[in-house]
Parts: sequence; structure tokens; C-alpha cells
Amino acid sequence: MKARIIVTLKTGVLDPQGKAIEAALRSLGIEGIDSVRQGKVFDLEVSAGDGPAAEATLRTACEKLLANTVVENYAIEIL
Repeated sequence: MKARIIVTLKTGVLDPQGKAIEAALRSLGIEGIDSVRQGKVFDLEVSAGDGPAAEATLRTACEKLLANTVVENYAIEIL
């Protein structure tokens, strides 16, 4: 089973990397982008037999390693 985990900063958390990307786009002459928030995407293959078991495994992976839940949110998609 394939899954995707998207990790983003929580609202209100400063994003210096996003600001740097925003500035770089402007310096390259790319107009019309008002704001950039940087995140992470993980594509995984899970051997769990069914959706609920896979989702439980992925939630554990997020809570323990893939996301810093103090400052980041995560979303799990079963593909």
C-alpha cells in the first residue's frame, strides 16, 4: 500500500526558509507570488494489510520521527 505524508509548519510559526524562497523568487524576477511556506512530503510503501492498520503505523511514524508536532502539522494520504 502506498501513502503520502505531508508535513507543514503550524500557523503562526515563523518560516525563515519560506521567506528565503520568497526573496529568491523575487530576485529571479518571478512576480505574483505573495507568500511561501516550506514543508516536507514523504512517499512511503506500507506493508500493513488494511487501511486502518496502515494509517495507525503512519501516525506512529509521524508522531515519533517524521513531524515535530510542537511546531508542525501532518496529513496522511493513502494512495
